[in-house]
Amino acid sequence: MLKWINQLFSTTKTADKTDNMKKFLIVGLGNIGAEYVNTRHNIGFKIVDFLARKEGLDFQTVKLGSLAEYKFKGRSFLLLKPNTYMNLSGKAVQYWMEKEKIPLENIFVITDDLNLSFGTIRIKPKGSDGGHNGLKNINLVLNTNQYTRFRFGISDEFDEFKKGKQVDYVLGEWNAAENEALPERLELASEIIKSFGTAGLENTMTSFNGK
Repeated sequence: MLKWINQLFSTTKTADKTDNMKKFLIVGLGNIGAEYVNTRHNIGFKIVDFLARKEGLDFQTVKLGSLAEYKFKGRSFLLLKPNTYMNLSGKAVQYWMEKEKIPLENIFVITDDLNLSFGTIRIKPKGSDGGHNGLKNINLVLNTNQYTRFRFGISDEFDEFKKGKQVDYVLGEWNAAENEALPERLELASEIIKSFGTAGLENTMTSFNGK
């Protein structure tokens, strides 16, 4: 009898672990508030909003953010927009990662990158914060930088801004040319999210990096 109970418990634990491996936390970084909606720094919010809108999903206000669940090919993608402001993003990531029992390798953080030209895609399995306050806080709270990040380039016009004006640039709104190009980039970004959960990190990097 005891052996049967142990076997049942072991099978249940294995099934739970398998289910958790099919669950992904997709974190779009940004700042809450109408004044930030169309700023370059909010590209993380913009990407998950685009996917949710495309798939007819609604975000629900939850602890430390807004959340929408997207089901695709047997996977569950939890789209998270932290409401903690950029500099405290790690608190929301840690909370939902632990609450949903999502493994570190299934975390996918979407952020702007001032060092990449506009629309450039770079997906990496780990790395430094690159001076980005959102990533800096996530690294601090999780005590690791071993999670996947999707960097979206925003910097084509940065040379027009004087040294020390980076904040003005990243918190500035998209210009006309960027707004015209964004729909195609957002469509690509939504495919990247789905690929991460279904094709895996290595295949996703091979297929999309540099596009």
